[in-house]
Amino acid sequence: MPAKDTNIRAWQIYGQRQIGHDYVPPVPETIGWGPWDGVGPGTEILGVLTGKRVLDIGSGAGHHAVHLARDHGAHVTAVEQSATQRERAVRHFGNHPGIEWVHGDVIEHLRAAEPYDAAYAIGTLAYIDPHELLPALRDGLAPHAPLIFSCLHTDLHGRGPSTSVAPREQQLLLRKDPPITVEMYVLAPLLWEDLLTEYGFQVEANDLLTAPAEDNPVRHQLIRARRVPDRRSRITSRPRSNRPPAPHAAIGVGAILLGQQGLLLGRHRRGTRELPGGSAEAGESLEQTVVRELAEETGLSARTEDVTLLGTLVDHVGDVVRLTVGALVTAWEGEPADQVGESIGDWSWWPLDELPDELFECSAQILTAWRPDLPIDHKAAHFTAYARRTTPTADSGSAGA
Repeated sequence: MPAKDTNIRAWQIYGQRQIGHDYVPPVPETIGWGPWDGVGPGTEILGVLTGKRVLDIGSGAGHHAVHLARDHGAHVTAVEQSATQRERAVRHFGNHPGIEWVHGDVIEHLRAAEPYDAAYAIGTLAYIDPHELLPALRDGLAPHAPLIFSCLHTDLHGRGPSTSVAPREQQLLLRKDPPITVEMYVLAPLLWEDLLTEYGFQVEANDLLTAPAEDNPVRHQLIRARRVPDRRSRITSRPRSNRPPAPHAAIGVGAILLGQQGLLLGRHRRGTRELPGGSAEAGESLEQTVVRELAEETGLSARTEDVTLLGTLVDHVGDVVRLTVGALVTAWEGEPADQVGESIGDWSWWPLDELPDELFECSAQILTAWRPDLPIDHKAAHFTAYARRTTPTADSGSAGA
C-alpha cells in the first residue's frame, strides 16, 4: 500500500478510537510543539497573528486552531485529511468564530486557496512527501510568511533520522489500544534544511526538543522557516539621458612591452617619451583597448588573452579626474613602426636601467606602479592593483615573432 494511503487509513482509525474514548484535548494557553508540556517555545514564534490568515496543516482535534483564533485573533483554516479527526474537531468546536474547518488534502487545498500569511504543523508534515508538499506550500504562502513545524527526530527505540527522502514504518501509540502502523518521513535536520532551501524557503532555526525524562530517547525537531520572495527573472534598467554629460573624467590605458632589447617607448610630437596606449572607446573592454591602441600606434599585433591589467591609477588635471589603467603585454607579433596619422612615433627599445628623461607623466606612473624600484620622478597618483604584480624577464616578450 502506498505511504499516503497507509497514513490516511491510520489516522482514520486513530480518530475513530478517540471518538470512542470521547476525548478532545483542552484548548491550550500556548502551542506545545512536542508531546511534552513546557518543553520548547510556544505560540510566540509564529509572530503577530491578529487579522492574519493562518494555515493549520493536519489540524487534528482542532484545539490549536481554537487557541490561535480565540487568543491571537487569527483567521485559521484548519485542513485535515482524516474524516474522523475533522469530525472530532467540528463536534466540539464547529461553531467557534475565526476558523474554517476543511476536510481534504492540503496540497489540493493550497492549489485553489489565496496565499496564507503563516502556516504551521505539529507533527503532521512527516506524513507527507516533502517533494510534493513543500512546492505547494511555497506557492500557497505569501512572501516572507513563516512556516513553522515540528516533526520526529528520534523514536522510542532510539532510532534517529534518515539522510534520504524516503518514508519508513513507525507506530502510533494510543492508550492500551493496539499500535497503528504509519509511514513517516523522519529526516535529518540538514536534509530538511536542504529540502526547504530547494523549494523556496530560508531556514531560520532548527531546535531539538528532548523528553524531560532521562530514560526517554524521543526527540523532536522544531523547524522555523520563511518563504523567500520570488526573484524576478530579469531586472530592468533605464537608458541614460540623451543629453551628454559635462566632461569630468577620462580613462586611458598604457601598455608595457618588455622585449629582449628593453622597454618599448615612443616619442610624442610634444617631445615626451610614452608607452603605447590611449583612451578607451565605448563598448570595448580595457584589454581590447590595449590591443587596438597597440596596433594603431605601433603596428604590433597582440591578443587580449596576452594582456594582463595591472591596476588603476587615479589623479586629476584641473577639474577632470584622470583614470589610467596599466597593462602588461606578454606576447605580440611584428616590429614596432611609425603609423600614418598617429601623434607618437620613433618607437625604440630602452633597457630599464637606461630609461630616457622627459617621460610622459601617465607612463611614468604606470611604470613605477609596475616596478616601484624604477628611479622615476612624477606626480603622485593613487594606485589600486588588479592582479599580483609581476616582473618579467627581458625575453618574456616575443618581439618580432
